Amino acid sequence: MKKTLEPYQLIERSIIKKYRKELWTPFIVAVKRYELVQAGDRIAVCISGGKDSMLMAKLMQELQRHSDVPFELVFLVMDPGYNEINRQKIESNAELLHIPVTIFESNIFAVANNTDKNPCYLCARMRRGHLYSKAKELGCNKIALGHHFDDAIETFIMNLFEEGRVASFQPVTYLSRKQVTMIRPMVMAEESLISAAVHHEGLPVVKSRCPVDGSTNRERTKEWIRQMDKEHRGFKKRLYGAMERGHVSGF
Repeated sequence: MKKTLEPYQLIERSIIKKYRKELWTPFIVAVKRYELVQAGDRIAVCISGGKDSMLMAKLMQELQRHSDVPFELVFLVMDPGYNEINRQKIESNAELLHIPVTIFESNIFAVANNTDKNPCYLCARMRRGHLYSKAKELGCNKIALGHHFDDAIETFIMNLFEEGRVASFQPVTYLSRKQVTMIRPMVMAEESLISAAVHHEGLPVVKSRCPVDGSTNRERTKEWIRQMDKEHRGFKKRLYGAMERGHVSGF
């Protein structure tokens, strides 16, 4: 008699089989190319409840399940000031997906929303600070963030046009002051493929609650890159390749 799989098991199987080319392979290539995971690591997988972080959590679980390299995972959720409905939705989604989350609270939304000068920068900086501290408190030596292929390209373009710097974020970064290593295992997975897989498989996620979401410089950069890729097919992949070959700061 054929065993009936639970929803989370169907999603796990799809990640490995159905979306092997689109998601699993880019994930594994990044893990190996940038040497993101070593034996004995205790990794804090940071979850916001959105599509990228929830998918990353499942990818990391599958990696742990199938890898010969022994390492530990801690699934970390920071509540920056969610309302009760969104907090409960993140908790219920994690339970449905069999992701054992550790939740801690902060007042980031309240602080960032009361500043007129670059609230996005303040919010991001405060988030990282809280996550680094909690990860260290829980004995983690690494922090995994859900930044993807498109994030890397967008960051490069924004740094170039807005600051005159040829740089992006690093797939792996050791933060000496915090004594923790930050990794981005989804850096080679494209956002459109992530979105398609999440939608088609019914992966439960929480949409961004940021009050300025959709009206930021990043969103405008995203749209410009989307248009360039439409007019010049393969633009994004060529740009990413150039970033690697040119040893752009961060790669």
